[in-house]
Amino acid sequence: MTTLGTPLSPSATKVMLLGSGELGKEVLIALQRLGVETIAVDRYENAPGHQVAHRAHTIAMSDPAQLKALIERERPMLVVPEIEAIATPMLQELEAAGVVRVIPTARAARLTMDREGIRRLAAETLGLPTSPYRFCDSLEELQAAIDGGIGYPCIVKPVMSSSGKGQSKIDGPADVQKAWDYAMAGGRVSHGRIIVEGFIRFDYEITLLTVRALGADGAVETHFCDPIGHVQVSGDYVESWQPHPMSPVAQQKSREIAQAITENLGGQGLFGVELFVAGDQVWFSEVSPRPHDTGMVTMATQWQNEFELHARAILGLPVDTTLKSPGASAVIYGGMEAQGIAFDGVDEALRVPGTELRLFGKPESFSKRRMGVALARHADVEQARTNAKLAASKVKPRRA
Repeated sequence: MTTLGTPLSPSATKVMLLGSGELGKEVLIALQRLGVETIAVDRYENAPGHQVAHRAHTIAMSDPAQLKALIERERPMLVVPEIEAIATPMLQELEAAGVVRVIPTARAARLTMDREGIRRLAAETLGLPTSPYRFCDSLEELQAAIDGGIGYPCIVKPVMSSSGKGQSKIDGPADVQKAWDYAMAGGRVSHGRIIVEGFIRFDYEITLLTVRALGADGAVETHFCDPIGHVQVSGDYVESWQPHPMSPVAQQKSREIAQAITENLGGQGLFGVELFVAGDQVWFSEVSPRPHDTGMVTMATQWQNEFELHARAILGLPVDTTLKSPGASAVIYGGMEAQGIAFDGVDEALRVPGTELRLFGKPESFSKRRMGVALARHADVEQARTNAKLAASKVKPRRA
């Protein structure tokens, strides 16, 4: 039996999120609906999650001393990492000492915070199909890896980044220096290490949201959402839709890969497993042990969206991954560098049939910063995509 307390009382069930952007904000809202006392942590003031949590803190989460001091002061039941740039060795230390439980586990948080740990686990330990890859610590090593078998075209990514930052495609020798420099600028931590991947000629890529939750007998069960298709530009998600059509063979292979990687990582919660698909062939790409940006579409498509699924799973509650309606999402960018921008056209956007908006409340806008998302429901997924993009296009950020 799971017991939940009352916020701001001695019985409170306390959950701390490390990273409080738009995804963390929705997790916090889902937790609060279940009567959980929430603590939002981020590296900058007034992050989206700060605006809805019971308490907010601003620290450098990559600083072990700051992280330890805050966790020991707050004493949450659960610590939920929502970004990569966290002092995960300290989380492992605190979990081993019984101070706190980390979601899904401290080991999983450490392995998935950089692409090297998770790629080596997937390809070398579990034997899952992946693109050919090499890790490089210098421009010279990158060129040698390409010349030594990776070839052109290829993809370069920092070993630690989020939302596609620092990711680029190399089509020929003239692109190598530029890709290296972009990766160095886009990494969460500047330690000069990248992964270079051989280019797979895939038909499409999907996110398979995979949930590890307790069943009625107390054992962990694995649940899958319908596959989410998405478009990325320079590794950054710009639209997604659900469900994405797949052959039965490809869907089964996707589930087998997702189950293998998430069972190894262990714990409870929602994982975003990214996969490349060509016909009936499936390759593992990446996994995040938390809600995924492409999964924002589930706020329109599922009875329990990815944030509610994550909240329920980490608290030991039952989950339901059933699709409610086909739908789509489209990103709204800031389009400018400014503080506290305003948004025109919200009414026009919401006149598009079957649409909703989420404006994240980020205090600072950048040209390519995700400031909101349009959601659309429609029985025909292609019409949903059209409606989501139309609604997003009607929202006009401007200087306040």
